[in-house]
Amino acid sequence: MLGRARARLCRLTAEQVPGAMRRGAVLVDIRPQAQRAVEGEIPGALVVERNVLEWRCDPTSDARLPHAVDDDVEWVIICSEGYTSSLAAAALQDLGLRRATDVVGGFRALVDAGVLNDA
Repeated sequence: MLGRARARLCRLTAEQVPGAMRRGAVLVDIRPQAQRAVEGEIPGALVVERNVLEWRCDPTSDARLPHAVDDDVEWVIICSEGYTSSLAAAALQDLGLRRATDVVGGFRALVDAGVLNDA
């Protein structure tokens, strides 16, 4: 399942995240609150719990985020290590959000690459 999800994503490396933000990508941190409290926040990222991600990003949903203006938004989903985020990004693509993707290695890769302050 994970392999199929990743096969259709144009996954970003941690080093590509600041550039994605500069071009208007929306970072979405789906880590649970307890995990964010321990690991830290991601500057510039929206926090959306995984269990509500689809209807918050779906532009046709009454519960959509203000950023969910159309199907062309570049959603960059981030979890702790890049596993849950791959499945979540694939679920968004299933909704027609074709530019949804995630970050290889997740939050830990962002920390290791030292790019959180650049975001």
